[in-house]
Amino acid sequence: MEYRLIAETYSKIEGTTKRLEMTDYLVKLLKKTPSKIIDKVVYLTQGKLYADYMGVELGLAEKLAMKAIAKATGLEEKRLGDTLQKLGDLGLVAEEATKKKKQTSLFAFEKKEKLTVEKVYENFEKIARSSGQRSQERKINLLAELLNLAEGIEARYIIRTIEGKLRLGIADMTILDALSIAFGGSKELRKEIERAYNIHPDLGFIAKKLAEEGMEGVRDIKIQIGVPIRAMLAERLPSLEEILEKMGGKAAFEYKYDGMRIQAHVGKEKTYLYSRRLENLTGQFPDVVKAINEAFKGENGIFDGEAVPVDINTGELLPFQMVSHRRGRKYDIEKAMEEIPVVLFTFDVLYLNGENMTVKSYPERRKALEEWIEETNRVKFAHRIVSDNIDKIKRFFNKAIEDGCEGLVAKNIGEESIYRAGAREFLWIKYKRDYRAEMADTTDLVVVGAFAGKGKRKGTYGALLMAAYNPDGDRFETVCKLGSGFTDEQLANLPKMFEGYRIEKKHPRVWSEIEADYWFIPKIVLEIRGAEITLSPTHTCARDVIEKESGLAIRFPRFTGRWRTDKSPEEATTTKELVEMYRNQVKKIT
Repeated sequence: MEYRLIAETYSKIEGTTKRLEMTDYLVKLLKKTPSKIIDKVVYLTQGKLYADYMGVELGLAEKLAMKAIAKATGLEEKRLGDTLQKLGDLGLVAEEATKKKKQTSLFAFEKKEKLTVEKVYENFEKIARSSGQRSQERKINLLAELLNLAEGIEARYIIRTIEGKLRLGIADMTILDALSIAFGGSKELRKEIERAYNIHPDLGFIAKKLAEEGMEGVRDIKIQIGVPIRAMLAERLPSLEEILEKMGGKAAFEYKYDGMRIQAHVGKEKTYLYSRRLENLTGQFPDVVKAINEAFKGENGIFDGEAVPVDINTGELLPFQMVSHRRGRKYDIEKAMEEIPVVLFTFDVLYLNGENMTVKSYPERRKALEEWIEETNRVKFAHRIVSDNIDKIKRFFNKAIEDGCEGLVAKNIGEESIYRAGAREFLWIKYKRDYRAEMADTTDLVVVGAFAGKGKRKGTYGALLMAAYNPDGDRFETVCKLGSGFTDEQLANLPKMFEGYRIEKKHPRVWSEIEADYWFIPKIVLEIRGAEITLSPTHTCARDVIEKESGLAIRFPRFTGRWRTDKSPEEATTTKELVEMYRNQVKKIT
């Protein structure tokens, strides 16, 4: 399959902000794609080579990419650098350079055939896996070979992909829609395909199943050890009375720990740990691997829990920031284990001894969890009670706060209380201490833009433009400008921190009527605390939901210091949650 077909589709997608048009372009591409390589086309469209949990990262430093362009085109690096200064996009530089390619190229390969998807994927894979002596030289040659075959627009997207800056504005949900339409004729199959995606979050794998086996193949997808399941999430309500009413009068209440969500896969041969974002954390937490292996008494299982840092001298639970320091480490892991030990508080079992447990009720799952896990110093059960008594629950809540937790999670105990992978429903409801005050509760918002600093902040960003996520529209809607709560050091480092996410124009998935000085790919999530939520004629969050031509805004927002690296942008606070918070706030005032 010619790579040009992909590149032309990407160009069309880049030229629109309408999700329906993006989906239509994807559908046409999928229909033209041979089934044997449809997984590769889907991965490339996501800007990757495999599903996230595989841990294979595609990325090449700008400097090396520049050398590859120079080698393929015969143009001097200085000239390319000048063009980059002018265009601000190395992909456009590569496109222009291949058009101006000198007749006598310094590159050793001769152009003999058209560039194919298979060739692009093959070289990308070799680049991603290349390591050791002379690996940089090999990567440059592999990329230069592709650029030598590429023409114009193909070069643009080869470079953007290899740099990790594809920026098409396509979310996984849009690809699911496109797969449903391409192979089912409409969106009617979307729910079934999404069910498979929730228990096997690998869109390339699912696309190939659809193309080769149809819906029967998709329906046959099962939970398996080593493939993470998308986490079930909780809704929120402001009072225990409302929570009990929603739960039918009685519920289980578990501690809401301030730690890192961990999904542990214990197999016969190997144990894997995954984050809520499906990242493989196995190598970063060997102590947790050892602890869960020692605690589990069965053959294989998948467990949901929270890794919480603990003071080994006092037993006191430490804040989330402590365990977050252990993420991403490749060195000094033994030292980190000693300095920041963690306890895994398990609260659910999703798979046990070959059986799918997600279809069983919460009480059945909890019973199985306690039967097959033996508590140790490093693996414990989430502390809980089952009650319909408000006073008893309040006392339990106060104890949770005293013990260093954020609050409670109420869980439905009826027959309907199955584990709904990837869903946020009222089967689980968060109740945090700060709900009892006006907008004292924190929100997790996505950075979508920034404003140039003035006065003391000249040379850095004066404020960040923050947005909530609207899952119905699959977009990010602005809710406040954030300029408080940062240290001087953090402020000075903001431009550098967001450099890799900066784009020239507003992202297609961002709805903003405010013109920011800088725009970003919506990727970074920050925890924010504000004074109150008000109606706003300026911000787009929940526009027209409460009042016509008004959205919602957070007044006096302040950064708590917590970078929510454990959350994807789609897991940020939703517009629906902010609407509920606003309505509950208004109830209290009136």
